[in-house]
Formats: sequence, C-alpha cells, structure tokens
Amino acid sequence: MSIQSAAEAKGDQPQHDPAALAESLASAADKSAKLLGEFAARNAHRPPSVFADQLGVGKAFFELAAKMLANPYRLAEAQLNLWWDYMSLWQSSMLRMIGAPAEPVAEPAKGDKRFRHEDWQEHFLFDFIKQSYLIAARWLHEQVGSVEGLPDQTKKKVDFFTRQYIDALAPSNFALTNPEVFRETIATGGQNLVRGMHNLLDDIERGNGQLKISMTDSKAFELGVNIATTPGKIVFQNDLMQLIQYEPTTKKQWQRPLLIIPPWINKYYILDLREKNSFIRWAAGEGMTVFVISWVNPDAKLAHKDFEDYLREGTLAALEAIEKATGEKSVNAIGYCLGGTLLAATLGHMAARKDKRIVSATFMAALIDFTAAGELEVFIDEAQVASLEKKMAERGYLEGGEMANTFNMLRANDLIWTFVINNYLLGRDPFPFDLLHWNCDSTRMPAKMHSFYLRNMYMKNLLSEPGGLTLDGVKIDLSKVKVPTYFVSAMEDHIAPWKTTYAGPRILSGPSRFVLSGSGHIAGMINPPSANKYGYWVNSEIPETAKDWFAGATQQPSSWWSDWRKWAEPYLGKEVPARIPGKGKLKVIEAAPGSYARVRAEAS
Repeated sequence: MSIQSAAEAKGDQPQHDPAALAESLASAADKSAKLLGEFAARNAHRPPSVFADQLGVGKAFFELAAKMLANPYRLAEAQLNLWWDYMSLWQSSMLRMIGAPAEPVAEPAKGDKRFRHEDWQEHFLFDFIKQSYLIAARWLHEQVGSVEGLPDQTKKKVDFFTRQYIDALAPSNFALTNPEVFRETIATGGQNLVRGMHNLLDDIERGNGQLKISMTDSKAFELGVNIATTPGKIVFQNDLMQLIQYEPTTKKQWQRPLLIIPPWINKYYILDLREKNSFIRWAAGEGMTVFVISWVNPDAKLAHKDFEDYLREGTLAALEAIEKATGEKSVNAIGYCLGGTLLAATLGHMAARKDKRIVSATFMAALIDFTAAGELEVFIDEAQVASLEKKMAERGYLEGGEMANTFNMLRANDLIWTFVINNYLLGRDPFPFDLLHWNCDSTRMPAKMHSFYLRNMYMKNLLSEPGGLTLDGVKIDLSKVKVPTYFVSAMEDHIAPWKTTYAGPRILSGPSRFVLSGSGHIAGMINPPSANKYGYWVNSEIPETAKDWFAGATQQPSSWWSDWRKWAEPYLGKEVPARIPGKGKLKVIEAAPGSYARVRAEAS
C-alpha cells in the first residue's frame, strides 16, 4: 500500500479549502516581495565586492583535493568500496521489496534522531534512501579523515565543514524524502508547506533580511514571571554588570557568601531557568547567601571595554560590593564557561597581590588551557580573527547572533536542521522550551574585549603560561594560585571539551577535585539532584592525563550538585542570621532579574 493510500485509509485526509490556501499563498507572495524590496534598498548603495573566503574553507578543500589526487590508487580503491556498498544495498533492498529478510548495509548511529519515524525502517523505499545517504556520508567522512599530510588547522576545517555538508544533505531535510513530511503534505493538501513558507518569511523578517531560525516560542516566557523567578534584588551596578543578592530561603545562612560569575555570551539566568532546575534557588535553599553577576548587553558605547575591565569592574568590583552588603571579606566563587576563565584570571591577579578574599573556587565547564579548545578552533585563525576585528571595528561590538550561529553549527542537526524540518517543512510552531529561549537570548561582545580574548586565550594560550598575560598592571601566574578548586566538566561538551578542561587542576597549585558530568555544556551543568539524570564520574586522584583519570573514575547516580555541596562544606564558615538584601551598606536598586538582563540583542 502506498503512503498516500495508507493516509487515506486511516482517514488522515481532511477536507481542504482551496480559497484559504490561495489566500495564504498570496499573503506569502506579498511578504516575499516586501522582504526582497527591503533587501534591495539596504544594499543599493553598497559597492560590489569580490567574494572573499573569510573562513578559509575553499583554500582548505583545495589542499585536500591536491593530497587526494596525489594518491590515485587509494582514491580508486575507495571508489570501488563505495560501489560495492551500493551493490550490497541494492541486493538487500530487492530482498526487502519481495518480503525476504535482509540485514542493513548501513545503520544510523545510536541516538541519531533524524531517522526515528517508523517509515525509515518499515517502508523499503525510505529505508533505501536512508541507507544510501548513510553509505555516502560514511564514505565521504572516511575519505576526508584518511588524507595524510594536511596541516592540523586545515584538517580540522575540512573535517568540520565536510560534516556540515553531510548533515545539510540528509534526506530528512527535504520534503519529498522525509516520510513524516510526505505524510503531512498528503494529509493537509500541502498546507503544511504554505505555513512553513510563512514561518520562513517571518524568520527572515525577524533577522532583518537574514535567516534567524525560531527555536522556541519566545512569547511563552517572561523574565521574572515564569523564568528567572528566584526572589532577589540588585544591590550594585556599574557599566558592565549588575550584582544580584538573592533573598534567603532559610532562617540562618552560612557565613561566607557565594559569588557566581556566569559567561557574558548569554544571560546569567541559565542558572535560574525554572524553580525545579535553578542552581541559584537550590544554593539558596542550602543556606548560602548567593550573589550573581548579571552582565550588561553592551553596545557601541562600550566598544573600548577590555578583558581587564571585566576583571576590574566585574569580579573585583563584586567582591568589594559583597563586603559592603554583608560585612564579609571572603567568598566562595563559581565561574561558568567564560566566567570560569575570568575567575582563573582573577585568582592569578589576587595571588600576585596576596589578596585572599576568594577562599574556594569552582569551575563549571571552563577552559584555562586552550591547547585543544575543540571545534571552535575551526573559526579561529589569523585571517578569520582579522576579518572579525574589521567587522567589529565598524560597529564596536560582535553581534550576539553571530556568536550564536557559530555555536549552533557545532550541533547542527539538533540546533539547526531539527527546526528547519519542524518550522518550514512540517509548518509547525516551535515548542516553548525555556533552555532554548535562553539560548536565543544572546548578548553582544565589546570589540576590544573579544579581540583580546580570541588572540590571547585561543590563539596564543597565554593565560596558562606564567607571566603570559598582564591584567590591570599585574602579571598573571596561575601556578601561584593555591586556593582549593573544584572542576566540573561535561562528557559531551563541544564548547569546553572535558579532556582540555582537565588541565586546569594541574595548572593551579592548590588542592583540587575534578568531576565529570554526563551530557553536554548546558544540560550537564544544569542538572538538579531531583531530576536524577545523567550521573557523574569521580576520582579522588588527579593523574597526569585525562585518560588515566577516567580509567580510575567511578560513576555515580544523580547530580554533581550534591558532590559539590559536600566538597564546599569546609569553606562555608559558621551559621549566621539570614541576610536580607538592602539591609547592609548597599541599598536596593531594583528587583531581580534587573534591567540589564531584560535587554535583548535583537530588540535594541
């Protein structure tokens, strides 16, 4: 039975309104014409430019082609193997077509969500399409990966963009070769594709002429209403940040406050999404006086702000403010991602000045050594950074969406193509999801700071070298940092690979504990004990290599949060009466989440 007749037999074929469909198509045509007109008007006065391969992709693939053609025997052998795989698939498919059992020639990787629909397995035609794609993808990736003699940077670039190409051409991304979309098109008389066209045009309009894929229903969330709801107050602010002090949830609190330093690529409230998965609310419930930095979303006026400004006006200013608010001279500190890199720099600065206000430091998915910084290295070389600096110089900042697009490419199937299928092919509205709402709430990066960060951390790796960086007049030497540290990373992290973050404890000199969470950069960190998900690995020793550490590690259930709480116990101090924001020397400016967090990049 064909898919169309099967749909009709199930009663999936509703009555369609041709007039409504025509009206919807006309509306889409009008919107398309409007967007094309606006695009032409924006670019009318721009001089034509010669295509520039700013990512260096063309150059990398020319090098690849030269190396492959230099060994024609291996190329011929590879083509013969590909032909043999296709012959095996043809034979297997013919057997399936006549009802005989046949083993698949190629199968999706475990966890590949693209081929979950039952027709990919049960309908021999779609199974043939799926396996044809998987055979070609496997062959292409193997050939690219086996080429010898390429420079490391070129090899990484070729591998990454080959994978982008392979992912983009998946049959699940096209209406006629995706069985779920095919069924939906038959069932709705093509209305799903018309709705998808409207969604596509809306996303282009929202991106001011560039495609900005909607990942979630942004109208479903409002800061302070159903996300970022932990009660707190802004008690200090400057050009770069607002400092939030959270309301106590226990009658007594631990003496030593907790300062959380989030990254400034997105907003702080990844740590306070909902009540049940809020690290901030959980820490307050453990009796901690929680302070969190909420970074500004900078514009051109802050283009001159450098990394050392984030040190001086961020972490150091927060320490001074916390002492005024609570009377306590010392804190425990947590740095997440880029916030952890800043925390390490702060500790190096403080060690040089014999400043002991940070008693313990926790690094969540944070890089200190950038030797093998993962797939982001594909976008970081002299040519690309110079091009980016030129672009940033024109407006004074890196647009948040540009950084978000880079991160999305690291997980293209999950963060790009899934939404292309849902929004544009199936014509559905994106599902309201708090984490994806936060993911889309990116912030800009000041031009001077971002250039400093890319060149001195990623390209030169100076933070890990004693005296490699000078910040606020102080040479940074992390080997002089002796405070106790806790490192937690995530096994599937593409942004801060755990085998690279593992170098952190050996760069610093104090006692350290390294913990590995399941899942990725976000879900692995935002993993409350009540969820009982992912688990984590522990090893009381810090051997020389990450491989040796993992070989001696044991897996634990639930969340690393509980392990961290036990580790932090000696550094909390005695119990004191609960502290109310505004009752110390710092008065309340406004309620959390504060005005800085409410500024969205696309709305300003």
